[in-house]
Amino acid sequence: MVTSTLADAPVSKAPKVLVPLGVMFLFVGLSTSIVGPFVSLFLSTAVKADPVHVAAFLVAGPVSMIVSSTVVGRLSDRKAVRRQVLAVAAAAGGVSATATAFARDYWVLLALTVTVTAISGSLFPQAFAYAREALEQRGSTRAAMTISTLRMLFSIAWVAGPPAAAFLVELGGFRVLYLSAATMYAAAVLVAVFVLGDVAPTPKPQREAPEHAPSRVLQVVAALTLVQAAGVLGVQALPLFLSHDLRGSVRDAGLVLGLCAALEIPLMLGFGALSTRWPLRRLVVIGAGLGVLYYVLVTASVHTWQVAAAQLVNASFIAAVQGLGISYVQEMLPGEPGRAATLAGNAYPMAAILVGPLFGLAQHFGYRYAYAAAATLCLTGAVLLLTAHRKPQTHRKPQTDPAPQTDPAPQTDHTPQT
Repeated sequence: MVTSTLADAPVSKAPKVLVPLGVMFLFVGLSTSIVGPFVSLFLSTAVKADPVHVAAFLVAGPVSMIVSSTVVGRLSDRKAVRRQVLAVAAAAGGVSATATAFARDYWVLLALTVTVTAISGSLFPQAFAYAREALEQRGSTRAAMTISTLRMLFSIAWVAGPPAAAFLVELGGFRVLYLSAATMYAAAVLVAVFVLGDVAPTPKPQREAPEHAPSRVLQVVAALTLVQAAGVLGVQALPLFLSHDLRGSVRDAGLVLGLCAALEIPLMLGFGALSTRWPLRRLVVIGAGLGVLYYVLVTASVHTWQVAAAQLVNASFIAAVQGLGISYVQEMLPGEPGRAATLAGNAYPMAAILVGPLFGLAQHFGYRYAYAAAATLCLTGAVLLLTAHRKPQTHRKPQTDPAPQTDPAPQTDHTPQT
């Protein structure tokens, strides 16, 4: 078992330490990408749950994951336990997937979701926090680029995962699907236990006016939630918009989504490289602006090819906001990479909860409405990002100017006279 800290390793070994972290991240990304798209189908067909119970399950999962990740994120910044947290979270995912492969009782599955599955949800933000601490301890300024690269691995996993999941379901049903996910989690546990090194917590620097920091951070997280809600709404509405409004097909939707995912990969690397030259805040704001442009273009589209052509803008939006959003929040909370990554990571499940009612309205008023709503969400998020000004990192030194040199005052006797 690796017990040395990265601080004891040579500088040249820091990138090598992050390679197994990337491998672990890819394994977990694949496990979630093969299970996530089929949860509703699993509950409806294998568990025989009715629509109300399915909806309750899909809400309980993200809510419990937010709570669990928040608690773990706060605790993980206090001691050098980041690697152990990664191992426990991956093990929890493996236990949950293994149990789900055999359990078919709705209430048992719900209990698993709000406990061990929720704990496994902390793995992604903790992996981002580990990467930042590892690089900061080596004096690297490329944390944002590294995290953007890790986020790119997630995109790769979601390109390969859903087709692989369909094959696994056809091959052996949901049992084979969930056991495959459990195997990937087991591989992640082995990497965390035997390959990764320990990292010491980053000391918290003294910040000016700390009472104002929480409100700025929460404003940025709210902005990230809104722009990611726009993304979720756009993906959910795309197959229906193309088929109902633009007279396309489901195959067209698959091609468009695949094109976007493929474009995200080089663009995330590109925005990660830009983060070494440009401020993160500027790049994230540009990303939100690109989101507004994309959803306006889709709202005005009358042909499927126009939506496909707009995917370059969409992929740029996703690469900037999702690839750099976590780094931006971590930059606002120096010394708390776990808490920062959790706050930014929680934006996605909160966005998923927010999107439900909006998608219902789109089903009633028309799917073009979904993209107009998404443009409004992105615009609101961009405004919040623009107004969430960060204070400069410089600190005022206390006034320690020496007193002027003056001749000492003559000693006088102040004893009261009697």
